[in-house]
Amino acid sequence: MRPAALCLIVILDDATSEIYYAQLVEEESTATVMAGLREVIERQGLFCALYSDRGSHFWLTPKVGGKVDPHRLTQVGRALRELGVQMIPAYSPQARGRSERSFGTWQGRLPQELRLHGVKTLEAANEFLRAPYIAEFNGRFQVAPAPRGNAFLPCPRKNLDLIFSLQFERTVNRDNTVSFQNLQLQIERVHWRATLAGCNVTVDQHLDGTIGLSHGPHRLGRYTAQGVAINSTGNADHPGSDNRHILPGGYPFYVGKTAPLSHIPKPHSLI
Repeated sequence: MRPAALCLIVILDDATSEIYYAQLVEEESTATVMAGLREVIERQGLFCALYSDRGSHFWLTPKVGGKVDPHRLTQVGRALRELGVQMIPAYSPQARGRSERSFGTWQGRLPQELRLHGVKTLEAANEFLRAPYIAEFNGRFQVAPAPRGNAFLPCPRKNLDLIFSLQFERTVNRDNTVSFQNLQLQIERVHWRATLAGCNVTVDQHLDGTIGLSHGPHRLGRYTAQGVAINSTGNADHPGSDNRHILPGGYPFYVGKTAPLSHIPKPHSLI
């Protein structure tokens, strides 16, 4: 494993302790959290609520140690609101129930498992987590829910790539370009307006690094991370669809930010 602090992001079911997602990342960020949530939704479906700590990826907290502001959404909060998922902030480790109890298990087992299996790289560690570690972990520690059933629902939204992107508002320059992170994104001409100069547009920074531009329902273009147009949109009139531990070899990783999913009780549903 590389000599750097890594963060372990885990998403689990608060009722059963089933692990749905676990990956080591070099740095926890809005993008890495979004990637985990998107994968769970794609594989399992939509869940009712997400319990999380009050980290800045999930919540804006006006005063340190104080209450979160539920009306000022982070990028993660905005994405989950679009999907109808309730967010619930935890104000103490005890509030997160099974997730906090799961921490001790991860901290005690994972470094030893990686050492025993000769895992040396971040990529290999994540492959190991996906298979076989998560399945073995669930087989040993997952518990049965009190009521039978599954509260996951198929996600009706097909544009998860857009929903789970970082979105920013910008104003189009006089030369029909948009300034974004030291880039100048050129908008091609559209047939429904002489110029977009002065218009407010949305910049979508996708998880794969590409960038999209939109104005209302109109998709204006897609660009590489370097600002190069990927392809022509024609007339651009398409609608928008501090818990450090030591890994084998003495390298630290960060265990935390576990986000438990909550299934609100319903008849024949998973709690």
